[in-house]
Amino acid sequence: MGSAEVPVIEVTGLTKRYPGTLAVDDVDLSVHAGQIYALLGLNGAGKTTLIRMLLGMIAPASGSARLLGADVTTGPRSAWARTGYLVEAPAAYPELTVRENLHLYARLRRLKHPGRHVEDIIERLALTTYAGRRARTLSMGNLQRLALAKALIHTPDLLILDEPVNGLDPAGVVEIRTLLTGLAREHGTTVLISSHLLAEVARLGGRIGILHQGRLLAEHDADSLDQHRRRHLNVSTRDDTTADRVLRDHGYHPGPGLLLADERALTRPEEVATILVEAGVPPTELRLVEEDLETYFLRIVGAGDA
Repeated sequence: MGSAEVPVIEVTGLTKRYPGTLAVDDVDLSVHAGQIYALLGLNGAGKTTLIRMLLGMIAPASGSARLLGADVTTGPRSAWARTGYLVEAPAAYPELTVRENLHLYARLRRLKHPGRHVEDIIERLALTTYAGRRARTLSMGNLQRLALAKALIHTPDLLILDEPVNGLDPAGVVEIRTLLTGLAREHGTTVLISSHLLAEVARLGGRIGILHQGRLLAEHDADSLDQHRRRHLNVSTRDDTTADRVLRDHGYHPGPGLLLADERALTRPEEVATILVEAGVPPTELRLVEEDLETYFLRIVGAGDA
């Protein structure tokens, strides 16, 4: 396992350019042992390009990346024996069965007792029913399960997964979430995933980095994400003009439509109601509204465009 002091993943100034496109723009990030880190971004944000650089599949224009203490481009290859990954579309030998694909991959990983590893991962990824089927007959969701099984078969210290729940039904998404959080919590596995699904990565815990147009716009701990979502008190009366004046006289700052974002209004909405009742313009609606996760994400991305 990586030590708590030295990041398992350490990225400094990582940049990738293609003709006419800056795909990844001076990204810094670090992920420590046992942490789940989610790269969140729309399609085309640069997530896959960043992951491919981390895995040494493509060379950066500038910057550096280290996995498990080893430089990706110049370090020893021993780190790869401790890394599992899934990048872009799941791949498998179409004429081989699920079990045969996994046996082949176990041999490529030079695992002792490959059969034991294969049967264990088939059970963990709920592939038992499909173990004897050829890969070409699998649904997209089960192909994704097979790709995840290949990434996990050697019990890696580090998992790097590009959109790992693509094609899975809701039950499958929950299973993979439970599997990843269990690996991090119980085995200290470090997990880096990319996703465009904010609500899902928020449930994974850990840390979230928002990537847009190749830039890392913001990072948040998942459990503190709510603190960054906007809230307001939605007020309606039969005379909003008078209500607006009354609230301003009491030190509030109503926005259009009598929306109040003042911390005092958010924490003590009953005071707003009392003021309006005593002024003769009682509220017909008094509702606390919180920005949903998707709206928050789009707002942050919009800020990146400004």
